[in-house]
Amino acid sequence: MLIGDIELEVIRRGTGRPVLLLHGMQNVDPQAPFLDLLGGQGEIIVPSHPGFGHSARPDGFDTVYDLVHLYLDVLDTLPYDRVHLVGLSFGGWLAAEMAVKSCHRIDRLVLADAFGIKMSDRETPDILDVFNTSPQEVQRCSWHDPATWAPDYDTMSDEALIVRARNWEALCLYGWHPYMYNPQLTRWLHRISRPALVLWGASDGIVSPSYGQAYSELIPGSRFELIEKAGHHPEIEQPEAFADRVAAFLAP
Repeated sequence: MLIGDIELEVIRRGTGRPVLLLHGMQNVDPQAPFLDLLGGQGEIIVPSHPGFGHSARPDGFDTVYDLVHLYLDVLDTLPYDRVHLVGLSFGGWLAAEMAVKSCHRIDRLVLADAFGIKMSDRETPDILDVFNTSPQEVQRCSWHDPATWAPDYDTMSDEALIVRARNWEALCLYGWHPYMYNPQLTRWLHRISRPALVLWGASDGIVSPSYGQAYSELIPGSRFELIEKAGHHPEIEQPEAFADRVAAFLAP
């Protein structure tokens, strides 16, 4: 997908009305089961953010502001007045920002284990600092069942390891300061006037379900739901439950 001078790597599944899905801290594996499970809802469009996967990052393109406006341009290229928007983790932050700025282009909004707001005092972190926490602890906090789902770096190809390192570098660039939130976003979430579903893994140790509940309460009329036996990535640990919840919410 070419947006201006930016070439985005894109995964597509299904046909019909577009569902734009924004990934989290890692780009989406094309073989992830939840993609095919969601394909019945329309054309699932999953770009890799610039700097993630195999999407190039232009010089000077280094803020969440850049990403949000890029994806607003993506909305303008899609052949419907309104599209569904789904954001996972870091991508949930982007989706929330987009909905605040351009709600008229969004039909329904799904935020899953989303970053983006600050709820506690300045000295109390809301989101685990994944850059300054041991990799073992990050994995433990990321998954309900890390023994089953945590990636095994020893078995990855060199190319896969390079992509993961590239993703991590890009995430740090976009979300380092302030760490994974916009100080102004809380004030403006009331502008989201479209139906919204806030989904959360019940075992999320990266950002707690109570944070998700607070996030939902700031979006008028939104619904908050937990997915049991899932951590920060319910779309991976519980793909059927995740797809069922999203499909039921997006259904006409």
